[in-house]
Amino acid sequence: MKKLPFILPLLAFTFMLCHPANAQVSDDGLNFQVNKMGQALFYVTQYYLDSINTEKVVDGMMKTLVDQLDPHSSYIPADEVKAMNEPLEGNFEGIGIEFALIRDTLVVVNPIAGAPSESVGIRADDRIVAVDNKAISSPDLTNQQVFDLLRGPKGTRVALTVVRRGESEPLYFEVVRDKIPINSIDAAYWAAPGIMYVKLNKFALTTQDEFIDAFRGIDKMPEGLILDLQGNGGGYLGAAVFLAEQFLQKGEMVLFTEGEKMDRREIRASGMGFFVNTPVVVLIDERSASASEIVAGAVQDWDRGMIVGRRSFGKGLVQQSFPLNDGSELRLTVARYHTPSGRVIQSPYEMGEKDLYYRDFLERYQRGESYHADSIQIPDSLAFRTLKKNRVVYGGGGIMPDVFVPADTTYYSEFYIQLARRGTINAFVNDFLDTEREDLSKRYDSFESFDKGMTTEKVPFARLLEYAAQNEIIPGEGDLKLSERHIRLQLKGLIAARLFGQGCFYRVINPLLPEYRKALEIMNGMQ
Repeated sequence: MKKLPFILPLLAFTFMLCHPANAQVSDDGLNFQVNKMGQALFYVTQYYLDSINTEKVVDGMMKTLVDQLDPHSSYIPADEVKAMNEPLEGNFEGIGIEFALIRDTLVVVNPIAGAPSESVGIRADDRIVAVDNKAISSPDLTNQQVFDLLRGPKGTRVALTVVRRGESEPLYFEVVRDKIPINSIDAAYWAAPGIMYVKLNKFALTTQDEFIDAFRGIDKMPEGLILDLQGNGGGYLGAAVFLAEQFLQKGEMVLFTEGEKMDRREIRASGMGFFVNTPVVVLIDERSASASEIVAGAVQDWDRGMIVGRRSFGKGLVQQSFPLNDGSELRLTVARYHTPSGRVIQSPYEMGEKDLYYRDFLERYQRGESYHADSIQIPDSLAFRTLKKNRVVYGGGGIMPDVFVPADTTYYSEFYIQLARRGTINAFVNDFLDTEREDLSKRYDSFESFDKGMTTEKVPFARLLEYAAQNEIIPGEGDLKLSERHIRLQLKGLIAARLFGQGCFYRVINPLLPEYRKALEIMNGMQ
């Protein structure tokens, strides 16, 4: 197998767009206003009749400040910064388990491979009944409480009391916390002979390494690639640049940025892309945003592949984090980005009108945009041309797909909607595997054997109906005719994910989805 190229992370390069050291603050009026605010805080703390929480007051002032800006600038209080950063940094510190709360008890769904929990011998289906000798099983136990108990700084220790099936006495483990990876790639598998499917849920610091690892050990390189960015809300710009340049020739522009306080900056492909001649289809939808739109826009503008799905969100603003002295952060919009053809992807907004901005987004779909391409009205003034084939593409609010695929809601019966809203199918699968995992693991030693043996007719659908009825969710007339096939496949996919990894859910469910089927159809025509 040809080795994938190593590309240096671009995060620092990309975000050194506007640094405080370069900022020009010479306006005496600004200093006057800062002093005014300081005076007001001083007078309040010294003379107000009651005591106040100054930290809370200042946090409120900061939020009011950013609320007057664009809809994507934000203030992150110090106690929220770590939680906000963890998904994009690609790790957190803890013991490393996937868990569920079943009948008031913390149950291990799976220990994360290579994590401390797996290393000490904790297994799927173990029940953690005490942490540091304190009993935790309770009807009031919440996911957040579990996070608080099991996460902690790397190197710290936590004692766990575990009840395991087949063991007459509780087991005791001492686990040393460590960094636990959070994956940005949900699935990577052969969708058809020669065609690889990759599902990316965010653009994180680890995305580059994960993407490279997805192709290690395969017998041959793909003849076509389906890149699924549906539901991907973005992340680090550097990760988006890395992914986009995998499909572009050296020197081809990925994007350019500019703002009132910064000059135009162009970012071009390094020429180290591994799929520069490989046909590609990119899947997007209304939840694909920011970094996802950078990748889709570059692929579309250079006529490198087909964009399939529905219009993306329309976030074309670049944020930079500015740390504050108490550990909090200002995330300020410092530039807007343009696709290689010059398109602005950012949807229109009014300063200080964040609620209106998101309301406008929801109204797109109330107008039927999810179901009818002709519901999208974009003026000709926002038309641009692709850079090789001179095709018409549009800016002004998201990426318009080359091939529109309407949202599939044909299976949305009232019964299915209630199951989804209340998380009933997931809860049932947790409950089902609580008793059946060992038997299923013995019966199926691989996803392939599971996929062949656990047909949709064999999934525990009747047991799900009983479980739902216990929660007063009962199918009405015609509901099962609409939804049963999809529910059965979802059951199979969730069981597969619990037994063999998250990627197996997509291997089960994707063939049912019209976007995926359309991508395969187009890919077969491109080869």
